Amino acid sequence: MATALEDAVSDFVSEIGAALADVMAATGTGDRDVARRDAALEAFTVVCAVADADGRHADDELWALITTFAPLLDTQLAGATPETVRQAGLVEGRSGWLRSPSALFSTLAAFDRARGSTFARAYVHRAFRLGLALAAVDLVTSEAELRAVEGLRGMLLAELPPVGAGRGTTPSAPGPGPAGPGTPAPATAVGAGGDGAAVAPPAELPPARPLAELLAELDELVGMDGVKAEVRLVANLLAVQNLRRERGLPVLETSRHLVFTGNPGTGKTTVARLLAEIYRTLGVVARGQLVETDRSGLVAGYVGQTAPKVTAVFDAADEGVLLIDEAYALARGGERDFGQEAIDTLVKLIEDRRDRIVVIAAGYPDEMADFIGANPGLRSRFPKTIHFPDYSTDDLLLIFERLGSKNRYVAEPAAADAVRTLIEAQARDKGFGNARLVRNIFEAAVANHASRVVGLATATDDELTTLVAADIPGSLSA
Repeated sequence: MATALEDAVSDFVSEIGAALADVMAATGTGDRDVARRDAALEAFTVVCAVADADGRHADDELWALITTFAPLLDTQLAGATPETVRQAGLVEGRSGWLRSPSALFSTLAAFDRARGSTFARAYVHRAFRLGLALAAVDLVTSEAELRAVEGLRGMLLAELPPVGAGRGTTPSAPGPGPAGPGTPAPATAVGAGGDGAAVAPPAELPPARPLAELLAELDELVGMDGVKAEVRLVANLLAVQNLRRERGLPVLETSRHLVFTGNPGTGKTTVARLLAEIYRTLGVVARGQLVETDRSGLVAGYVGQTAPKVTAVFDAADEGVLLIDEAYALARGGERDFGQEAIDTLVKLIEDRRDRIVVIAAGYPDEMADFIGANPGLRSRFPKTIHFPDYSTDDLLLIFERLGSKNRYVAEPAAADAVRTLIEAQARDKGFGNARLVRNIFEAAVANHASRVVGLATATDDELTTLVAADIPGSLSA
């Protein structure tokens, strides 16, 4: 695995060394040899910091460190062993370095702000790849190291100057949308809330999107910081496993199936759709379509019909992702209910098609424990749970604003205050609708606005696009 780390280090030293050389040339502070040496030392520091994140300092990681950096650094690494590295304290205590930008990164970022270059952005990409390459050394990838790599990436991204800074340009604002940059295409529904008839997924899917684009779209979602971190952890683990496969190294296969818990309207379907695309881009599934279903799409009313119904749903989701909403409902019913048969069939099909489909079971937190406990095979097949908390009032107001921006409406301050008051009047219990609540408020406001302006003889553009306090419903029933 040292070769993968060597490749990542070589790319870092080459690109960041060249960027630093340009900065030195422009400021008269050094030459290319100095820049390359400084870049190699920076790469060494990044790798040591990630290796220290879990406190293990395993032999395999230290051998990779020695093999990779001995030819690059004027040190005694050439004759070192893991034990001598430990005794010298080269790695211990380095993880704290990941908490703030380094001097080299800050130098590149300052140059970008002045000259409009993108050297600091290249640093983020290359440092991230360094971290993943180090995490890929061990057969059992350290979650602490993956979280450290993601924490480094997030911290550095927050410090990046806007694209085009220093050239008089203004970065474009994120695109509108109820919870992100746009309203994604709906998932294929298979019996969700209907008669259970299977609906085939589209025959043609658009080309797979780059991982960076998908993760950028994830970042643009309103709130959900914890959810985003968990999704990135999943993506990073898959990327590390792919690195090991590329090197012909053994990969410890883990279950990709997930449990999503949370109230309605917290973004579970939106994130599931992005995850389906991420899984496709990373080669977990071939097609990456999201198929959504619920109890009505899986459970029949007569003997012998439930298993074929479940199979039909799996056929529709084949080579993609199946989202089972309110999955706990399958575990509820009397003696003559066929929900248990649906669960047993699910377990069998998940195992039979483990290389072809990913299943996400979603529902309220407490009730999902009933679902997982309904079959001994479910707990091992759904080892990871991601919780979707309720949105804060400020997050819900931002979602309202994005809905307005997408549809070319703007709420005057008094209208925004009225929306806040209406949101805060709702009980934050199991029935709280989150983003769905906000969409209902927005649609009611648009309807009230239409009734108000339709009688105007000549409406200006501002009148056609501005929501006033009177447009906001006084209550949800209104």
